[in-house]
Amino acid sequence: EEDRHVRANDREFNEKFSYADNRIKTSKYNIFTFLPINLFEQFQRVANAYFLVLLILQLIPEISSLSWFTTIVPLVLVLAITAIKDATDDFVSSVTSFQPQPRLEVILRNRNVIHYLYKPVRETSGCEGINPLLHPFMWEVICEPPNNKLDRFIGTLYWRDNKYPLDNEKMLLRGCVLRNTEWCFGLVIFAGLQTKLMQNCGRTTFKRTSIDKLMNTLVLWIFAFLICMGIILAVGNTIWEVKVGRNFWAYLLWDELLSNAVLSGFLTFWSYIIILNTVVPISLYVSVEVLRLGHSYFINWDRRMYYSKKDTPAEARTTTLNEELGQVEFIFSDKTGTLTQNIMVFNKCSINGNTYGKHYVSINQHDKTPCVDFSFNPLRDQKFRFHDSSLVEAIKLEEPLVQEFFRLLALCHTVMPEERRELLYQAQSPDEGALVTAARNFGYVFRARTPETITLYEMGQPVTYQLLAILDFNNVRKRMSVVVRNPKGQIKLYSKGADTIIFDRLDPSNEELMYTTSEHLNEFAGEGLRTLALACKDLDEDMFKEWMKKLLSASSILENREEHLGALYEEIEQGMMLLGATAIEDKLQEGVPETIACLTLANIKIWVLTGDKLETAMNIGYSCNMLRDDMNKVFIISDLEKLLLDIACLCKTVICCRVTPLQKAQVVDLVKRHKRAVTLAIGDGANDVSMIKTAHIGVGISGQEGMQAVLASDYSFAQFRFLQRLLLVHGRWSYHRMCNFLCYFFYKNFAFTLVHFWFGFFCGFSAQVSVGTVYDQWFITLFNIVYTSLPVLAMGIFDQDVNEQYSLRYPNLYKPGQTNLLFNKRKFFICTLQGICTSSLLFFIPYGAFLSSVRDDGSNISDQQAFAVTIATSLVIVVSVQIGLDTNYWTAVNHFFIWGSLAMYFAIMFAMTSDGLFSIFPNQFPFIGTARNSLSQKSVWLVILLTTVVCIMPMVVYRFLRTDLRPTLSDKATRRQGPQEQNLKRVRRTSSRRSAYAFAHQQGYGELITSGKNMRVANSAQSVPSLDMKENGSGCTESAQKKNGSTDETIGTAVADSDEKTSGIAHSLKTKPAD
Repeated sequence: EEDRHVRANDREFNEKFSYADNRIKTSKYNIFTFLPINLFEQFQRVANAYFLVLLILQLIPEISSLSWFTTIVPLVLVLAITAIKDATDDFVSSVTSFQPQPRLEVILRNRNVIHYLYKPVRETSGCEGINPLLHPFMWEVICEPPNNKLDRFIGTLYWRDNKYPLDNEKMLLRGCVLRNTEWCFGLVIFAGLQTKLMQNCGRTTFKRTSIDKLMNTLVLWIFAFLICMGIILAVGNTIWEVKVGRNFWAYLLWDELLSNAVLSGFLTFWSYIIILNTVVPISLYVSVEVLRLGHSYFINWDRRMYYSKKDTPAEARTTTLNEELGQVEFIFSDKTGTLTQNIMVFNKCSINGNTYGKHYVSINQHDKTPCVDFSFNPLRDQKFRFHDSSLVEAIKLEEPLVQEFFRLLALCHTVMPEERRELLYQAQSPDEGALVTAARNFGYVFRARTPETITLYEMGQPVTYQLLAILDFNNVRKRMSVVVRNPKGQIKLYSKGADTIIFDRLDPSNEELMYTTSEHLNEFAGEGLRTLALACKDLDEDMFKEWMKKLLSASSILENREEHLGALYEEIEQGMMLLGATAIEDKLQEGVPETIACLTLANIKIWVLTGDKLETAMNIGYSCNMLRDDMNKVFIISDLEKLLLDIACLCKTVICCRVTPLQKAQVVDLVKRHKRAVTLAIGDGANDVSMIKTAHIGVGISGQEGMQAVLASDYSFAQFRFLQRLLLVHGRWSYHRMCNFLCYFFYKNFAFTLVHFWFGFFCGFSAQVSVGTVYDQWFITLFNIVYTSLPVLAMGIFDQDVNEQYSLRYPNLYKPGQTNLLFNKRKFFICTLQGICTSSLLFFIPYGAFLSSVRDDGSNISDQQAFAVTIATSLVIVVSVQIGLDTNYWTAVNHFFIWGSLAMYFAIMFAMTSDGLFSIFPNQFPFIGTARNSLSQKSVWLVILLTTVVCIMPMVVYRFLRTDLRPTLSDKATRRQGPQEQNLKRVRRTSSRRSAYAFAHQQGYGELITSGKNMRVANSAQSVPSLDMKENGSGCTESAQKKNGSTDETIGTAVADSDEKTSGIAHSLKTKPAD
């Protein structure tokens, strides 16, 4: 698609191009693709493919040593359970995503207005306007094709034989909110997946944990080990057949197929592959899914992650990533709405050298300093709080400079008022809204504005000022000024901006006051507040008229217009008189600094990715205690992606500014590709969806910006502070439990399976069930399903090496997960070696004991079935004792499952060798009385006891010595000798650095206000709207992209280790997209 052609009210024309409709598909599957895609995903697990091959082998009679149903039933069960879980998760996710916000839609069809509750709406066919005097709208737009560039749009609107250029200022992006207008005409250009926001969202990918990937590798290794054992036993069978077996060929009358020793060895190889397949039991993956499901429910049920104000619990939206929560090394966080509440509070101020506003500390939601009573002001904002009544007294005493201070705040801004049931302010930034609201509560109420006037209510009296000029804010000027004429005819200039900028333009007589105010600003900065300096100036009438002539002339210049205007602004803003300074608190979410401090102690690197300017982002960094004043070195990097990453990864904190949603995802992908670390992205808005999908783990916060981030996430909750508990408690527990579970599972199954390997050397390397296996077929089938499944599940679900208080108190306990310390290739080799040793002891101790032993009556005890019962009983007891040693946290469930499994083993064993079952199923249960006869002998129990002690004691001794000589972090914590407890409370920061200035860091709306295009027009229903869409309010949308606010700039602030006292600002212009 080179160009897009769209006509209003011409469905036939538009349908010729097959443009995307408004459907957005968030599900992975549909009814036709579910089975092939899901099976493909499941068979990416090597173990599933491995068992499929085993099933095929078992269907070959010549090599089948076990019944085919012993493999196909568990395999189908595993595939079915996983498929049902995946289908349910996908269905729930897609249904939730499709549910729209309930709202009323008004549709104009054939000149009739129809009211609907929201539902998918096609293009309306007769949009002619509400009033019949309006001409039919036959717009045609030719524009660029769908793309992901949020800051650029190029198109042309054709109407009534005229062309109108379209740019980004006339483009309303998905999710915009119209302000200061009740209606406007619009035309849909992009819909559904072709919108710019969805183009920035990236694709949904199948996420797998690092443990899943490691298990695939380990399964391949186990399969190679299995092949080696098969080869050894096959060679042994060939040699045995040549040297011993040929002596039996004459009277056994074997087939010619089995008379060939080499061929017999080949068939034996495949038979042993089937017999020894339980080194990787298929129940492993079912058990893993059960564990993950249980861990997900623990997250959902955690009351400490429930946010009562919004009735929002934490939600695990996936069940496959829980243990990865215990391995996170990098957190990528949005700023607005994630770290902050996006609420600014007027906290303190300095007026004429006096400070107002007392610093208070909240304890249990009760303020030590009482709030000021604003009941004298009927127009006050009921939500406003201030903690120094002396400022109200100064207002009531009519102190001139205090009055002028708040008059400036009420006049010098670009806020728009709305009065319906109550007075509301629509501000370009929360900072401006906070300042105007403060002036309102102190008696200087901004009530109305036109392009030429501003109306205030000063202490209840209406006063109208003539607005002569707005000297707008930009990133170079870092200040804003207005020129007004008061009712007395005096011309005044009011200015506010960054203190360093304002101080340079003050009259020399202000030197002493400037020094005092600077000290106050340092104090405010030490508390992490956002500051502005305020100044004013009386203007001479003649001088101002001359200056206005220059301004009008400069405004008409086409080349270097901004530079000429800037020079004129500079000229009139000289010699001002200082009034004071404001201090605004950018309210963080509750617990954000403490959460960040705790996560930092856990060796988690936190990167903030925001679309804000550098000053705003750095201010948040200081407010969160992510940045400190002893970090003072700066690095400038341009277009060097790898170098940026290398330097940033040396630092503890990185802040990337002015990034688009797609660039957020590219930063995350950059770390994923080069660092091979587990990444987590957290955000609350649609612009965070792309990085949430890109990261290993995506977390959505259900905040003020809708549910898009939550719907795309793997986990969701309402407050950033819950991330600490999600990672340090649930994540660490899940990782610890999964690692212990896997170590035990591999140990248990190697101990169980390799007994067959040792037995092969004593049975002529026969692979037949009746001869070549130690255990009977029922024990082989039930061992992993019944006898040992529940105890390991109980440990994997409930185990805790330390409780939740210690997990939060000692963040260092999180570090083992980041380095894969609890389960890796080395741990795998150790647990498999332990299993191999245990299997040899399980076989050779009973074998040696029974070699020449007799019963109490003098008969021989060493028949095969008695030998099998002894080994099987020893095995079940040994693995039960071992899981008892591995369990750190005992619950009633653990006791019930362990003792219950032992009881179940003996009950089933005695039942299967009973007279009753033999009489009913003689072919299936032929070993009548074996258990009764074997376990009635004292020597058998002595052998079982000896085997158990010899198998278990080495591990008991090792753990006893390790706890004393090389204790783990968990051991230290449980003995209260852990890392020194850190004080995570937020402390006051003393600093000489300004914590940024309270301004929206983008071009202001001064030009828009003075043009009057954003003002409501009387009788607007009878007025034909202008083709400049800003007249209908689009210029005041929340997502407006200003022409000088390029969004493809990336700035990173990287803070190095405190020993180096280094910080870095990595600045990359037009970052190259990731490949």
